[in-house]
Amino acid sequence: MKNNDYQSTGKIKSEEEKFEIKYLDTAFKDTHQPKKRLMLWFSLLFIVVVIIAYFIAGGKKNRGNEILTGNNQLIKEVKIGNQVWMAENLKTTRLNDGTPIPKVTNNSEWNSLQYIGYCFYDNDETTYKASYGALYNWNTVNTGKLCPTGWHVPSDAEWTTLINFMGGDSIAGYKLKDTGTVHWNSPNTGATNESGFTALPGGYRYFDGTFHEIGTNGFWWSSTWSSTFNEDIYRAMNFRDGAVYVVNEYSGLPSIRIGLSVRCVKNN
Repeated sequence: MKNNDYQSTGKIKSEEEKFEIKYLDTAFKDTHQPKKRLMLWFSLLFIVVVIIAYFIAGGKKNRGNEILTGNNQLIKEVKIGNQVWMAENLKTTRLNDGTPIPKVTNNSEWNSLQYIGYCFYDNDETTYKASYGALYNWNTVNTGKLCPTGWHVPSDAEWTTLINFMGGDSIAGYKLKDTGTVHWNSPNTGATNESGFTALPGGYRYFDGTFHEIGTNGFWWSSTWSSTFNEDIYRAMNFRDGAVYVVNEYSGLPSIRIGLSVRCVKNN
């Protein structure tokens, strides 16, 4: 019996020792748990601070800031050289003084339009507005109120500054155009969009009201009137090469009634 008692007692002591060791180990972990939580929170806080700093700095390609247009739509901006440009085509349906811009869908009305007006490609706002923006006639551009306050439609000289910074007329388009063939027709070879400008092929509306060249060409108004040709000047890019073309309506067409895309540039 004594031997059995000894063995039994010894077994009980062994379990008690195990319990004590387990209890101490658990107590040790519990003592250090708040420190672990604190370290985890500091790590998460550091990550959040880094992300915020990234977006404050503008992120990759200086993107991140947005501008409110005349009808409270947000438009992205991008800094290229010493200029700040919109990084997407304008979509506003109001001038910056709140005046509504008439939406003109009828071809005959567009053809005879003598006042401000806009439209969406193929009169299909659902399909084209988000990516390509609106198409505006010259009278709308010429109001000087199309862009948000603090911004303006770029002059031909300001377009030239942008293009020269991107390497000149023959190659600037590569750095300005959106990459791939989601928006541009194939091949769009060489497009890098390294500028962050994201030029898209929004096509145009002809003076007779018909729509042309979505996917193949993008056209953007300047605010400059050519005294030589007695016509307005605009810029164009296409899906075949990296050139940026200067266009004025030397063919004599009534270009004040064509509809083109608009990019605004920030006032100095």
